[in-house]
Amino acid sequence: MTEKKIDVVSKKERHARLLEIISVFRKYDVLFNFVRQRNPHRVRVAFEELGVTFIKIGQMLSTRSDLVSPEFVEEFKQLQDNVMVDEFSAVEKTIKKQTGHTVNELFKSFSPQPFASASIGQTHLAKLRDGTQVAVKVQHENVKEIVETDLALFEQALTILKFAPEASVVDIRKTLFEIKRALLDEIDTKIEAKNGNEFYRLNNDQGIIRSPKFYSELSVQGMLVSEYMAGESIKKIVDEPQVQDEAQLDQKRQDERHFLAESLIKNFIKQVFTDHFFHADPHPGNILFTRIEKNNNQSEELEHHFSKRFGGANVTVSKIRNLPPYRLTYLDFGMMGRLSPNMADGIANVIIAINSKDMRDIGQTLLAICDRAGEVDEEDFYSQLTVFLAPYFQNSLGSINFPELLYRIMQLCRNNNLRIKSEVTLLVKAFGLIEGLVVQLDPEISMLDVARPFAKEYLLKRFNLQNAAEDSAVNFWRAFVATPQIPVKINKFLDVLTQGRAQVRFNYKDQEVLLKRIEHMLNKVVTAIILAATIVGSSLLVQASSAHPIVYNLGVWGYGITLFVVVLMIINDLNKRYKDWRKKRREKR
Repeated sequence: MTEKKIDVVSKKERHARLLEIISVFRKYDVLFNFVRQRNPHRVRVAFEELGVTFIKIGQMLSTRSDLVSPEFVEEFKQLQDNVMVDEFSAVEKTIKKQTGHTVNELFKSFSPQPFASASIGQTHLAKLRDGTQVAVKVQHENVKEIVETDLALFEQALTILKFAPEASVVDIRKTLFEIKRALLDEIDTKIEAKNGNEFYRLNNDQGIIRSPKFYSELSVQGMLVSEYMAGESIKKIVDEPQVQDEAQLDQKRQDERHFLAESLIKNFIKQVFTDHFFHADPHPGNILFTRIEKNNNQSEELEHHFSKRFGGANVTVSKIRNLPPYRLTYLDFGMMGRLSPNMADGIANVIIAINSKDMRDIGQTLLAICDRAGEVDEEDFYSQLTVFLAPYFQNSLGSINFPELLYRIMQLCRNNNLRIKSEVTLLVKAFGLIEGLVVQLDPEISMLDVARPFAKEYLLKRFNLQNAAEDSAVNFWRAFVATPQIPVKINKFLDVLTQGRAQVRFNYKDQEVLLKRIEHMLNKVVTAIILAATIVGSSLLVQASSAHPIVYNLGVWGYGITLFVVVLMIINDLNKRYKDWRKKRREKR
């Protein structure tokens, strides 16, 4: 990652802020609690005291169950922005500074009061010179400088506090790197405008999905101008109470919730397998629900049921259906994910393997999308995966705690020297958010059931029949040519056996560990023999040469050296036993 230049802040201000960060970290024992994943409440309170940067860090971690435990995820979800509203004069100053134009020069009208505000910025309703209604997001004054300075001081505080706990549950430096990259991207409005326009091109008007268009020529660092999208958070639909008595169920409302859940799943799968570009933070606050008038531009959707190419012609059979009178709108494109075609293939294979419930297939597909950080015992990994996943295959989707499942999978991979690739981590996090929303809308729908046919269709599209046929023909020819050689090879093998030149090799599981233990035992035995010989020799020297001081002293020195070595061996053994005891205690926790 390219480091972004941090704006100059006075040394006095930096020093005062650094002391504040260190003081709060010590007060709440933040580093110890965070790396050991203990006392999440104390860490949350500390982040709230430290203000905007740390609140945003906590909010991001609340969606990263691959980095922190489920307990920390739930605690960080309680972090709320310290909602601050800038005076209109400050907004005008920021716009003038970033664009070189006044508000009146850029907009026909501009509402002085924001309709939304958060820790990073506030959003105003405005009209362009042609009368188009837009939403203008303006960052709070000096937010960029504050965030960048805090991130730099956070890293400096880690060095000063010299944190180095043993066997940390969380790698805080890796976590800081991930959060730093995401947070710097979020405050870069140019990146968000670019992402938003790409998402608009790929997803706007796809069924009931909508996305605002961004005005790149007006969007600069610190100010983002986009099409205004009316609506309210889908959370309102999710929070509507469910009627328990089936006889009283409002079928229309249930059908609506089912259609919303199905539309979210299908569009998300399209983002992953077709676009390879997906919204990585699809929580309810970033998805608006809007009802429209039935006679107001009632739109239609084509459903493709059959598509086949005959010669140079492509034949498609479709059905036209009217869309319901409501829409879903995606917002906030600061955190997006991308997949390579090969990675998308790997994800599709994982979904298909999960459908088969074949643990070895699941393990192999997981290995394909992971990087190896060291030696991996694949058989042991398959065995652990089988024990781990077996209970989950017996539960329904709604009964599975997805954040806990994800966190445990990450831990299992780490324990086997496997590192989940960053793009996969982002996808799984987004998948978890969408799945959580879908389950609340319609507990009966299974996201994997909907995703499975899309994954299969995706693989079939990438499957080249001609290439497969050519590969099969080549393999068949090679096998045909090699067949006559089989009797000759068998004869050679029998000759090797009869002449006693055959060698049999076998590997014992964990044989390296066993060999090291044997070597350690042999070293102890050899050391004991040497010490015993030294004691015997020293005793002979002391007994037989009391009249010869030099020889006598040599024997005494032999006793002393032997005693010193024995004491060192005892201390070393006790130290090793103590470390093993501490390690077992940590594992039990």
